[in-house]
Amino acid sequence: MPDGSAALSLTLHGAIAEIAPADWDACAGDGNPFVCHAFLSALEDSGSANARTGWLPRHAALRDAAGGVLAVAPMYAKSHSYGEYVFDHGWANALERAGGDYYPKLQVAVPFSPVPGPRLLARPNAGLAPGTMGAALAQACREMGLSSVHATFCTEAEWAALGEAGWLQRLGMQFHWQNEGYTSFDDFLAALSSRKRKVLRRERRDANAAGLVFHALSGADLRERHWDAFYRFYTSTVDRKWGSAYLTRQFFSLLGERLGDRVVLMLAENAGKPVAGALNLAGAEALYGRNWGCRGDWPFLHFELCYYRAIEWAIAHGLSRVEAGAQGRHKIQRGYLPKPTYSAHWIAHAGLRRAVAGFLDEERSQMVAEMAALAEESPFRQDGE
Repeated sequence: MPDGSAALSLTLHGAIAEIAPADWDACAGDGNPFVCHAFLSALEDSGSANARTGWLPRHAALRDAAGGVLAVAPMYAKSHSYGEYVFDHGWANALERAGGDYYPKLQVAVPFSPVPGPRLLARPNAGLAPGTMGAALAQACREMGLSSVHATFCTEAEWAALGEAGWLQRLGMQFHWQNEGYTSFDDFLAALSSRKRKVLRRERRDANAAGLVFHALSGADLRERHWDAFYRFYTSTVDRKWGSAYLTRQFFSLLGERLGDRVVLMLAENAGKPVAGALNLAGAEALYGRNWGCRGDWPFLHFELCYYRAIEWAIAHGLSRVEAGAQGRHKIQRGYLPKPTYSAHWIAHAGLRRAVAGFLDEERSQMVAEMAALAEESPFRQDGE
């Protein structure tokens, strides 16, 4: 353990089931559903995150002298860099060209989920100094002889603390909608410029004129037939994008069983049959958009299910934002503005660390400039409009 933490010990676990749900969730809190025991165990128990898929669990627990759990981190030994959404393939190639082994590496993350949130999870009363878990993970990486540890989509506070501890800092970008105290979707529309407001109204009108019936399903309303339909949408989207279906069909059943009250499944039906769906999870402050899929072609249905219905749901339930994930400049015109995301990287190899540090310095400057430029495309009214 790092200096000043002699009474603490770090244990690594090959399954989240080895850590009691009560202990894990006492550290994770209830703000972000993606780091709770139920979500992570559904990934493992469904065969979505395991050694076969290249996500070997190595969950970290920081314990006191009596063995009590003070902090945890969802961590995996990775044999590749897929399903992470923070790309380091170039780093891997550079180290391997120099004769080193980049894989396996340690990834502190939520598999297949580019959702920002806490990654170094500590009990509120643990009294741990910022960076304590980060220092313990770096030391574990050294002792295991691995190339690196990566904490992706962490919080800004974690990013800052890890940066002070010597980790390399990276910026990314997503598009989020912010609730400025709106009481209805029309209230949100009123905040837009006249031209943009007309565009959104036309898109919603056309989407809702197609004869489709829309549902927002949670908890006991979720049935296996809904998950059957949504899994078909999920795999069809993956097929069209030449991607990999990381999530198994069983994962969705376990998600509904273990975390159904946090699920918001937006479904569109045509003549009683589901034709499109968008999966969201609700946190304490945000609605997190995840997967989407469709069978058929309806005007503006993607925007309606993924963006506009999510905004309506967030307003109705008093949430402060909707996080619609990465990519998609088109989201800006629908009220989702660019926001920074954070990741931190500890690299053992000195030469690679220097090279990556230089790259990230330049990339951060470019990312800040790009977000500023994209913010100029905001659809919201300016003074005098």
